[in-house]
Amino acid sequence: MLRRLLRHHRPNASYRIARQAHVCLTAFGRPYSQQSSGLSTGDEITGQVEAFSDLPKDFGLNQHLNIGSELKDSLRAVLWQFKAPIRFAFAYGSGVFPQKGYNAKAARPMVDFIFGVSYADHFHSVNLTHNFNHYSFLRRFGSSAISHVQRKYGASVYFNPYVEVNGMHIKYGVVAIEDLCEDLQHWQTLYLAGRMHKPVKILRDHPGVRLANQRNLYSALRTALLLLPETFNEHDLYTTIAKISYLGDPRMAFGENPKKVENIVRAQLPHFRRLYSPFVEILPNVTFTTAPGAEHASSAMLQQDLDPRRRGNMVRRLPSNFRSLLYHHYRRAHPNADESSSAEPENDSNTTGTAFDRVIAQDTDLPLHVASAIRATVAWPSTTQSIKGILTAGPLKSWSYATEKLKKARAGRTESTESKKIS
Repeated sequence: MLRRLLRHHRPNASYRIARQAHVCLTAFGRPYSQQSSGLSTGDEITGQVEAFSDLPKDFGLNQHLNIGSELKDSLRAVLWQFKAPIRFAFAYGSGVFPQKGYNAKAARPMVDFIFGVSYADHFHSVNLTHNFNHYSFLRRFGSSAISHVQRKYGASVYFNPYVEVNGMHIKYGVVAIEDLCEDLQHWQTLYLAGRMHKPVKILRDHPGVRLANQRNLYSALRTALLLLPETFNEHDLYTTIAKISYLGDPRMAFGENPKKVENIVRAQLPHFRRLYSPFVEILPNVTFTTAPGAEHASSAMLQQDLDPRRRGNMVRRLPSNFRSLLYHHYRRAHPNADESSSAEPENDSNTTGTAFDRVIAQDTDLPLHVASAIRATVAWPSTTQSIKGILTAGPLKSWSYATEKLKKARAGRTESTESKKIS
C-alpha cells in the first residue's frame, strides 16, 4: 500500500493544477457569470479552473457523445489496466465510430486512444515498469528519453500501436495535458486539436481540457465559415470542419482513403450536430434557413452574414498562432496594403475585429489564405510526427501500420472509381 501511494504521489500538486488551468485559460477573455449557459463557448471564462464546479452549469456537455453502453464500458475498462496515472482520455477512429463503407463482418479495426497525463516522464516511468513490451527499442533509454522524444518532436504525442489490452487491439498516444491545451487553444500543430474537431468519445474528462476544447470547436466553426460561401448546406459545413486538419497532411496523399472525410461525416452526422449545432444557435452571423432533416444534411441550408465587421470579428477571434500565420500570408500576398490598417494590434486580449481584420474579411481571396495558413500549420508537425512514429513504434510495427493504411487507401480509390463508373 505504501509503495502504491508513493508511486502516485506528486510534489506541488496545487501548483500543477494551477499551471494546467493557467495554460488552458490564457486565450480566454473576460470574467464569466456563474449563471452562464451551458451553451457558452468559453470566450468569457478566465481565472483558475480546478474542478468542473468552476465551470458554468452544463458547460461543454455537447462534447460528450453517446455510443453503445457495452462499447463504452469496454473502452473504459482499458484505462483501468494502466497503472500509470491518466488524467484525461478519449477514444476515436473507426473502431469507435464506424465510418461509411465499414464492413461489419471484417475484423474489428484497431481502437485508437489518447491519454492526457500530468507528467510525461512519470507516466512513462510507471508504464515501462508494467508494460515494458508496449514500447519500441527506445525503452532501453529510459522514461526521460521517451518523454523528450514525445514533447520535443512532431506534435508532442508518443504513440504505442498494436497493443492488446483485455483482448482489444489498441493504439494509444500519450500527451501532456499542458501540450494538449496549448494546441486546443492556439492551434500550434492542429494535430490533436484537429482530431477533436471530429467526433471522439471522452472516457475520462478534465475541466481544463473541456474548457480548451470548447474554444477549439468554436474556432473550427469560425474557420469553416471563413472558407465557405454565403449560402451552403449542413453537409458542406461539417465536411469543411472535418477537412481542416487534413489540409497539408502528407498522409492524405498516399496513406489514407481519399473518401475518408466524406465517410466520416455521412456516418457520424448526429455526432457532428451535437458538437456544433449549439454554436450555430448562438453565433450571430449564421443561421439555418431550412430545418435540418433527420438523416440528410444536404437538405438543410444555412446562410452567413458577410458583413466585414462581423467577419472581421471572426478573424480576430481565431486561435492566436493560427491568426498570426493568416496575417503573415495576407501581408505577403498584399505587400502594398495600407500600413495604417494592416498593423497587427498589440492588445491580443481584444476580441473585437480591428481595421486590419476588416480589410482581411473583405478580401475575396480570404478562403485561399485561410487554407494556406492551415497547410502551414499542419504540414511540418504531421510530417515529423509520422517520422517519429518509426522510432516510437519500431520498424516492424511501423511497416504493418503503413501497409494497413495503404490497403485502406487502395480500397477507397477502388470504391471511388467504381462509384464514378456507376454514375
